Amino acid sequence: MVSNFEFGFWLLAGFLLAFGATLFYVARRRRARALPPKVLPRTEEVAQPAVSSAPEVRVAVLESPSPVVVQVPPVAGETRAPAPPKFRLHERLAKTSQALVGRIETLLGGRALDDALLSELETLLFTADLGVQTAQRLLETVRREGQGRDAAAVKEVLRKEIASKLSRVEIAEDPVLHSPHKPHVILVLGVNGSGKTTTIGKLAAMYTKMGKKVVLGAGDTFRAAATEQLQVWGARVGCEVIAGREGGDPSSVAFDAVKHAVATGADLAILDTAGRLQTREPLLEELKKIVRVTGKALPGAPHETLLVLDSNTGQNAISQARIFTEVAGVSGIVLTKLDGTAKGGVIVGLADEFGIPVRNVGVGEAVEDLREFHAAEFVDALFEV
Repeated sequence: MVSNFEFGFWLLAGFLLAFGATLFYVARRRRARALPPKVLPRTEEVAQPAVSSAPEVRVAVLESPSPVVVQVPPVAGETRAPAPPKFRLHERLAKTSQALVGRIETLLGGRALDDALLSELETLLFTADLGVQTAQRLLETVRREGQGRDAAAVKEVLRKEIASKLSRVEIAEDPVLHSPHKPHVILVLGVNGSGKTTTIGKLAAMYTKMGKKVVLGAGDTFRAAATEQLQVWGARVGCEVIAGREGGDPSSVAFDAVKHAVATGADLAILDTAGRLQTREPLLEELKKIVRVTGKALPGAPHETLLVLDSNTGQNAISQARIFTEVAGVSGIVLTKLDGTAKGGVIVGLADEFGIPVRNVGVGEAVEDLREFHAAEFVDALFEV
């Protein structure tokens, strides 16, 4: 039997235990309220980059059992280059404008044209990279129409005569866009360093942008760098490049490129050639063979033969044009690097002496800087001093 003392003891112990538990619970609740809520780390879903297919460039190597396919991997973080800023043509022709028209204006000053001034003008024209024959013809026109007239009138006589010569070599419409042939075949000639391979790449970029399917033929088999350069352009533009063995027969490359263009339904085939110019006879035979073999691959080809000339060479460009026009049926001229030279007046000599249409002019490094030639625009830019 439990005594009153023991009963009282256990009752007090139970009360104290219950009281302590209550205090512990209350303290814990208060602490929980004081602490910031526990934030669990959020699992974020990382967006995967869209799968993009890079342009496939097929490089068919002659004498190999199968084509070699070069896949160009996409560059991480690559973005489309912004459109190049628009420019005034006069800005790109400033050096030539100053060397030709600027010197003429300085010479004329406020003087009327007399024999003494005509003699000075003759010296200026003969040193302006126009070519001897063209300079002589311009001088005869000035003597006939400008004698006794003031500087402004003499300048206008020269402007009209130059505009007349250049208007005769302006192309009315783009030969590729209005070609009845598919593929339209362009054979490109020019010495090493003229910008020939770069011009081919820019033409390919221009027509690919228009929605045309383009095949390139790396026919400069004697210069490995030319083939590699063309393959880089093919990768950049997204067109196929047909290449041959180093030192191989360029006519075989031309044949294969045209055949491939026909088989794949291409709109345009552009064929590079070797830029050697040691003697005329080997050049003549090589070009004749390329033309003959290209015609076997597609009757009537090539439909255009473009000669690329570096305007920096001045009157030497006229000498090159004379050789190439003698050995090949040149149908158009592309004059490159006009933005970096004071010798761009050679375009007047080329137009006057050969009368070959000027298809394009290069006034910068960007693809868009290979422009169609428009005589009026060119003359306006030239005479805006």
